[in-house]
Amino acid sequence: MLESLAPIDVLVVDDEPTVLRAWREILRDPRYRLTLITDPLDAAARLSELAMDVAIIDLRMPKLSGMELLTRIKTQRPEVEVVMMTGMGGVAEAVEAIKRGAFEFLSKPFASNEAAELTVRRAAELRRLERRVAQLERDVQGDALHRIVGQSPQMTQVVELVRSVAASPATVLITGESGTGKELVAQAIHALSPRAARPLVQLNCSALTETLLESELFGHGKGAFSGATADHPGLFVAADQGSIFLDEIGDISPAMQAKLLRTLQEGEVRPVGSVRTLRVDVRVIAATNRNLEREAQQGRFRQDLYYRLNVVRIDMPPLRERGDDVLLLAEHLLRKHALRMSRHFDGFEPPALRALSHYGWPGNVRQLENAIERAVVLARGSSITLEDLPAPISGAVASGGAAAPALGDLPFAVAKQQATEHFERGYLKHLLARHDSVSAAARSAGLDRSNFRRLLRRYQLG
Repeated sequence: MLESLAPIDVLVVDDEPTVLRAWREILRDPRYRLTLITDPLDAAARLSELAMDVAIIDLRMPKLSGMELLTRIKTQRPEVEVVMMTGMGGVAEAVEAIKRGAFEFLSKPFASNEAAELTVRRAAELRRLERRVAQLERDVQGDALHRIVGQSPQMTQVVELVRSVAASPATVLITGESGTGKELVAQAIHALSPRAARPLVQLNCSALTETLLESELFGHGKGAFSGATADHPGLFVAADQGSIFLDEIGDISPAMQAKLLRTLQEGEVRPVGSVRTLRVDVRVIAATNRNLEREAQQGRFRQDLYYRLNVVRIDMPPLRERGDDVLLLAEHLLRKHALRMSRHFDGFEPPALRALSHYGWPGNVRQLENAIERAVVLARGSSITLEDLPAPISGAVASGGAAAPALGDLPFAVAKQQATEHFERGYLKHLLARHDSVSAAARSAGLDRSNFRRLLRRYQLG
């Protein structure tokens, strides 16, 4: 209804003053704010400054035709809805105006003032709907990036890559350890892409057997196997015009690799048990915690498929390499889970912050979230204490100083890496505290200044 609308800015351009006076009567409701212009060249010169949701343009005018003015408006101000009008127009001109982007074509004299006003109102409602959709898209995009929490150089680079690649149709390969946030990045890429209005279909490839995986991805026909009582379109068809996120892509079998490669190359799928193929337009985002380049070199993953997937690569850093991002994420997750459980916390007590900072986080962000959620459930006070954290994490701080993370339950290579990183970080902090300059600290360590600075940058200590 018109009463529910905000003010509507309307531009009317006609070289006949009587027509302008008629529009003033037609749009007499105070919700309409009119700009009336008799000279089309004047209107064309002021397009960038005029306030307008709807433009009403006469087709035949001296100096500049209405069709040309329509073209200029849609070029400079594509968001404006344009209503064309003429006293002697035909079907061909109406069709041409619609092709150039006009909302409607009115013949003069109008059937009634009410009909003319209704046309303008419908155009304004479309304009406001488009504006609302655009705002919702910006909100969704902002929310998608807001969920990627972190200020470390590594995560800043990840966000920049997400922004850059989202608008393209390129296939993206996201790599990183389990729990680093690969799924979150895939969701952000889709939300920021032109395909955001269409589905993002997600599948963990390691969760299904080869037979089930093929059926899920490509579909199957009725009777293709025992229990196939109806046609099943498959996830690629469900994601048509949208995106598909294939997590743990490195776990699929050689046979499935060949079928997936064909889909990426040809843009079509063949359901299990069917002789026909279906065309699909799907943007593929894949993720893995494996080194697919090495897997391809050693023959365990098809090189041609690897190159198809690795058009743009985004490497997710492990949480232990993200410095103060651990504390940023902890604060974010505390707010999230406290709100969900209708609780309030003032934050973390210092010993808890030290433990979170010094722990090695083999399970990355997923493990951190689990720890914070558990603390929110168990905490009795208004702050999260050291005792509220799981034992392996609370054990990362002892007697006010940093101790090595609990490593006994980790694989040797991971435990060795975490112990080395823990030692190097603590050693560097100790040197910096003892010496007045980086040069003096480097000499004390027996390292040249450039290598010492490289270590400081790695641990974000300088």
